[in-house]
Amino acid sequence: MERLRPIMDLEANDLMLFAKVVDEGSFSRAADKVGLPKSTVSRRIATLESHLGERLLLRTTRKLTVTDFGHSVLEHAHQVSAEVAAAQQLAQHRQVEPSGRLRVSMPGDFASAVLGGMMAAFMRKYPQVTLEVDLTPRRVDLVGENFDLALRMGELGDDATLAARLVARFSVGLYASPGYIAEHGMPSEPEALMEHEGLRILTRTGEPQRWTLTRGEQRWEGVVPGRAVANSPELLMRLARAGAGIAAVTDHFAMPHVRDGELVPVLQDWMQPETDCWAVFPGRRLMPARTRVFLDALAAQFSAPECHAVKQKLQDEKEKARPRAA
Repeated sequence: MERLRPIMDLEANDLMLFAKVVDEGSFSRAADKVGLPKSTVSRRIATLESHLGERLLLRTTRKLTVTDFGHSVLEHAHQVSAEVAAAQQLAQHRQVEPSGRLRVSMPGDFASAVLGGMMAAFMRKYPQVTLEVDLTPRRVDLVGENFDLALRMGELGDDATLAARLVARFSVGLYASPGYIAEHGMPSEPEALMEHEGLRILTRTGEPQRWTLTRGEQRWEGVVPGRAVANSPELLMRLARAGAGIAAVTDHFAMPHVRDGELVPVLQDWMQPETDCWAVFPGRRLMPARTRVFLDALAAQFSAPECHAVKQKLQDEKEKARPRAA
């Protein structure tokens, strides 16, 4: 049992160094090839022999001889060197041509409303990548469930195993159907929302999200009464379009329905906090090429001139929908 303990400390790098010494025929040439001092090479080979419990090389001033045991070990050392070289070649190839399965988790509403076109373009550009998208509303365990990346909205929790990158920021507004406003009236101040039916997003704690509104130095915060709570902004917007109440959703989602006359903005003079969109991924040093290029595609999606044009169009549409004084 005492002999097994040092073998557990065997270093693959030392095996490869041993193979290099044998292949070059001398410690000096091997040291030059790997860029180490000859003394370091000699010391590491001696350590390897100590761990293995037998001599690998017999050294004289003129000759270097491989022992019988050394020849047996050399076969394994060459296998280790070949596997490392193959892994390096694979990594280099994947940096040039990303490939493999890319597992991504994101909110279903966000995927269908914002990222459908971007993902289709990504698949055309990287034919060797298989895109597997999970649209579950829950926060998946990226490491435990083997996900490469997740898109998450709002604030992030503390997790030392993960890294995050902010990819987008969305403005949020209050919206209701013209029919609902005709029946219940248009709120003129945030406090009047307490007399209305709120369509509220469900937070991760299981509670309805509080609405926070600001105008200059003024601030209002509260939980608007309502009988519908959901973890899907798309569903809340559908309920709002059907006249069920007032919903707080991103302007990006709501504007097409404002243009179609299905929704009208509520309390436009008051601002709500913007919603951040984060790309979250395992915090490892070496990121697979498929994940890296997907992150780049996300960044390009939300920083492109087309995206800025959409933001300007949203502002124009909201301004157009603003009630005019008589």
